[in-house]
Amino acid sequence: MRGQERLRGGLLLLLLLLPGPGDAYFGLTRKEALIQFPLLGPSTNPAQGRAHLKQCDLLRLSRKQKRLCRREPGLAETLRDAVRLGIVECQYQFRNERWNCSLGGRTDLLKERFKETAFLYAVSSAALTHSLARACSAGRMERCTCDDSPDLENRKAWQWGVCGDNLKFSIRFLKNFLGQKKVGKDLKAKVDMHNTNMGIKAVKNGLKTTCKCHGVSGSCAVRTCWKQLSPFHETGKLLKLRYDHAVKLFSTSNDAVGHSELAGPQPHGRLAKGPSAPRPTDLVYLEDSPTFCLPSEYSAGTTGRTCSRELNCDSLCCGRGYNTQSRMVTFACHCQVQWCCYVECQQCMQEEMLYSCK
Repeated sequence: MRGQERLRGGLLLLLLLLPGPGDAYFGLTRKEALIQFPLLGPSTNPAQGRAHLKQCDLLRLSRKQKRLCRREPGLAETLRDAVRLGIVECQYQFRNERWNCSLGGRTDLLKERFKETAFLYAVSSAALTHSLARACSAGRMERCTCDDSPDLENRKAWQWGVCGDNLKFSIRFLKNFLGQKKVGKDLKAKVDMHNTNMGIKAVKNGLKTTCKCHGVSGSCAVRTCWKQLSPFHETGKLLKLRYDHAVKLFSTSNDAVGHSELAGPQPHGRLAKGPSAPRPTDLVYLEDSPTFCLPSEYSAGTTGRTCSRELNCDSLCCGRGYNTQSRMVTFACHCQVQWCCYVECQQCMQEEMLYSCK
């Protein structure tokens, strides 16, 4: 069991516990399942030379991960970037939900396998995959560079000063960094690994070919193409869509191999032939989520949360009603372009209504 817990801990991709005050968020080390971790402290700017070693020592990593970090100047800061990226996107996607991606010290949620836990695994893996690929193309990693596709068009793109995002290196390095292995009979570990890989696939889904023309007067006599990742916000939207349609799984016994396997409901329109395995693009979970309405071991509840009367106050406030408050706000109005080069505006005031859950 201890080895299974260590493995499960290695499957989530926000791998660091960074020092600093503030609210608790999520993170994971090699040795633990999901754990809380404090708000990021101020980012440091490592000096030249071997200053990156100190940055690696500040991260809570396994011995192998710390060794890889010390060998990869730029990796520590890339991991920090991935944490920020995952947190910001998670909180944005759930800004109107009862659970708003804030643990607030209630880490019991992370011991379960709710839809919310599934999203954390997926957005974490996606954030680290995205950040590593971008770090390569930005020249912030010493052991990787632009997209290493062997075709001529990519080499031409380099000559024109364009650098493709190196997703291939990112995924390869990531698997080595996490040390993913077979999970055996551990059902929760299987779910975690599935959602981890689903997050990586979501990033791959956003990899696009971008082309640029070169020639006299804008003609396309020469065209160079390179691989480029979509903005991470698009990946976040895809993951939220997968969350909204997440599949609840159960365990079935496979007599041929002697251990349990993941299975979901029979897809509509198919003849009943028994349970089917989840698709690689599905976000999967094992337990139904709590309501998140009142303070509990899983959330702080929704009391005091700001809501929109037209959009979500009824749902977010769980039928308890909401308080209404007015305030006066100033804004720029009656703006006019003045000769030659500036805009002149007046200051206007208007009443704004604020709504918060009781």
